[in-house]
Amino acid sequence: MVFLRILGVWFLLGAMIALTIDGTKSLASGEGQWVLTPLGEHWFNLHAASLNTLQAAIERNVSPILWDPVVVSLLQVPTWVFFGVLGLLLYWLGRHRHHLDVYNN
Repeated sequence: MVFLRILGVWFLLGAMIALTIDGTKSLASGEGQWVLTPLGEHWFNLHAASLNTLQAAIERNVSPILWDPVVVSLLQVPTWVFFGVLGLLLYWLGRHRHHLDVYNN
């Protein structure tokens, strides 16, 4: 459980970094528009070969239908939103659960 919380915090940190990058791009553009960088664009800029390998593996081993509507939609989500939701989910799954002792008399 501690591992999930640590992983969740790391993903939340990644979300804050991605949000900072988007905010910096927004300020640098000078147009006053908010820049939202999709997850797929960040992934392509960091390591395009792994993105292409993932596409080929999913289309070949699972189903081409899974790639186009599902994974492509996830890759179009802003990076900070994706990592933020994933981080919150992992942190929530790793929380301490308090057991209630309920006695019936």
